[in-house]
Amino acid sequence: MAKERLTDLAIKQARSRDKQYKLSDGGGLFLLVHPNGSKYWRLDYRFADKRKSSSLGVYGSRESEVSLVKARKKQAEYKAILQDGIDPIEAKRLKKQLSIEENNELEIKEAEQASTFKKVAHEWMSKQGPRWTEEHQTRVRRSLEIHVFPEIGQIPITEIDTITLLNALRKIEMQGKHEASSRARQRCEGVFRYGIQTAVCERNPAIDLRGALTPPTVKHLAALKPEEMPELLHSLDAYDGHPVTRLAMRFMIYTFVRTKELRFAKWSEINLDPEEPLWTIPAENMKARREHHVPLCYQSIDVLEQMQEFSGPDGFVFPQDKNAQKPMSENTLLFALYRMGYHSKATTHGFRSTASTILNESGLWHPDAIERQLAHQEGNKVRAAYDRSLHMEQRRKMMQWWADHVDSLMIPADVINLRSKRKRRGTA
Repeated sequence: MAKERLTDLAIKQARSRDKQYKLSDGGGLFLLVHPNGSKYWRLDYRFADKRKSSSLGVYGSRESEVSLVKARKKQAEYKAILQDGIDPIEAKRLKKQLSIEENNELEIKEAEQASTFKKVAHEWMSKQGPRWTEEHQTRVRRSLEIHVFPEIGQIPITEIDTITLLNALRKIEMQGKHEASSRARQRCEGVFRYGIQTAVCERNPAIDLRGALTPPTVKHLAALKPEEMPELLHSLDAYDGHPVTRLAMRFMIYTFVRTKELRFAKWSEINLDPEEPLWTIPAENMKARREHHVPLCYQSIDVLEQMQEFSGPDGFVFPQDKNAQKPMSENTLLFALYRMGYHSKATTHGFRSTASTILNESGLWHPDAIERQLAHQEGNKVRAAYDRSLHMEQRRKMMQWWADHVDSLMIPADVINLRSKRKRRGTA
């Protein structure tokens, strides 16, 4: 007579005893009930004339547990393995080992994926971000996204050699984009350098490619020659566009700052102290990410006083016409130059070059004072560290001389002297 097999009801009703005991299901499968009430499946079998026992798990209905149906299914699997002449326990051990090896391989693959050129590049950009301007961050990211990532972005950085990188950059070069290929190589050099510093790679193949690409043709921004300044100043004086645009253009000529620095100027940055009027540009608005000081001449102050009719006392000095909460558009001054007939002949950035030429050729000012006023970063770090004075006293005199010179280019000296007029106004 066949022994009666277990049921779920019988298992659930099984109570704990002082000692563990078995509830047999037949064929070597049984449930071991412990004194604490826990119930474990086990399967006894013989292999190579030896009696063996294997644990099948904890009884229960949850996913991590083994129900009666699952236990019987495992029993059938063990019998099938035994019929193939294999020890189920050894097969279970080998399966576990294989799973560990597969997981290790997967982890290695994931580690390699985590160190693809693209991932390292994004990490490099995030680390460099605080010292870059927003515009520069955008240029670097777009350069890599457009020209580099499609070719080598998904390749583990350790697998990219000189030839692989060269082939990627050659594709840019073959399109005649020599500037883009040169910039891409420089940015790749930065990514690999960061990879070496963070121990994800050991070589920088971009360094080996210095000089391997066709150098770009240097194109200087259009700038007026000194002798062309009077005509532009007369054109500006006759400009019939928005008065804010005309005032902003004149302020830029007097201060020869960069376009962004002017556009984002705020009243809170400007100190109109009659003894030492000064515009302090915060580091985040500067190309070199370093605070910059612009001594304000009489003419610049006059422009600011006129601007108070259109903006202030808070917010942007030169706001948009239709939205005072936003700075003037980056193309406003450029389009004004186009309207004045200077398309391809002059740019707002070119005023800096013109000012530099005139100031240097005058022989009146120390070259370091001129460079400081242009906010050019000192290449000699030791010299920069010891240059504490910032040449401020000479720069203040230089800026006034420059503004007087600009005015003299279009207004005869015997007609009006803006500086003396300013002084008379102050003493009235």
